[in-house]
Amino acid sequence: MRIDPFEIERYYERWEFAAELMLSSSDCESLSVADLFALEPDAERRLAELRLGYTEVAGSRELRAAAAALYASAGEDDILTVAAAEEGLFLAFQALLAPGDEAIVEVPCYGSPLALARSAGAAVLPWRRRLEDGWRHDLDELAALVGERTRLIYVNSPHNPTGQALDADDYARVVEVARERGIILVCDEVYRGLEHDEAARLDAGVDAYEHAVSLGAVSKAHGLPGLRVAWLASRDGTALAAMRELKLYTTICSSAPAELLLAVALRHDAELVRRSRGFVLAHLPLIDALLARHGDIFSWVRPTAGPIGFPRISGVGDVRGWCEGIAAEHGVLLLPGYVYGMDDHVRLGFGRADTGAAVERLEAALA
Repeated sequence: MRIDPFEIERYYERWEFAAELMLSSSDCESLSVADLFALEPDAERRLAELRLGYTEVAGSRELRAAAAALYASAGEDDILTVAAAEEGLFLAFQALLAPGDEAIVEVPCYGSPLALARSAGAAVLPWRRRLEDGWRHDLDELAALVGERTRLIYVNSPHNPTGQALDADDYARVVEVARERGIILVCDEVYRGLEHDEAARLDAGVDAYEHAVSLGAVSKAHGLPGLRVAWLASRDGTALAAMRELKLYTTICSSAPAELLLAVALRHDAELVRRSRGFVLAHLPLIDALLARHGDIFSWVRPTAGPIGFPRISGVGDVRGWCEGIAAEHGVLLLPGYVYGMDDHVRLGFGRADTGAAVERLEAALA
């Protein structure tokens, strides 16, 4: 398999632990193991007594039951645990696509869907969100992209990097387009729960469409990226079986301690997501004010979901060099938009507890 360089992760590998403050993170403030133990009185004992043998390929029954409980229509046999969301994307694109297929991928996006679809031999048809349209989806464009060879449509809502969410009518139309031809709909839902208006939360893909694959994780909305276990949910038994078969060539099974801790977290999903939304909603006005004070540099469509936004940058020339200079000289990290193929943007993140300190540091850098 030949695959393109992963620019966003290359950038973070260089800078994430070199800069003191992150103002680009797509995750929310992390919890400790002790925080999880506090949710259930017997969790610490159970972890201490856990035998460190192999786990089931699909994931422990306890974890799959906890994940299935998040959905209206999925049972535990509709869940496949994976080693973080990245493995979930890998399995979906490698198992469900073949040479000669076409995959429609909304862009800009995290690099995996584009690179993985191409590496599977599929033709990738970008379905583009545009700043001038307020990052809205063009449903007529989607319908025009669909053809006889279209095997898969990928959508990410809430969206990385723009911080926008599909509205209910657009989502219903996407499902309708997929259903008309029996196309697999991969719904990347790792930010689900972080809608700024809870009433705007959509049904999960697995509940909306019988051939959808929902990707869920606790890295973003739950503040638990260090667990490195996520899950796929689908009522399409053929698709789920194909991804499970491929998993036998990747991780085979997940970490037993991580599965136990993840099950604890998912049983307290609402509480953990509410905590993260609190950080997001408290910090968004700080970002609004910063961008307003520096309107000569920043302009954006204000996010409606998630802990990130994607402002356009003006008047600084080399945006990547500008970001790297701020990281090196001031210790605050922004994510330059070249990693999404959009050189005149940066991604800002505001879900961490030290967002205020990062904003102050950036303010000093811009003075």
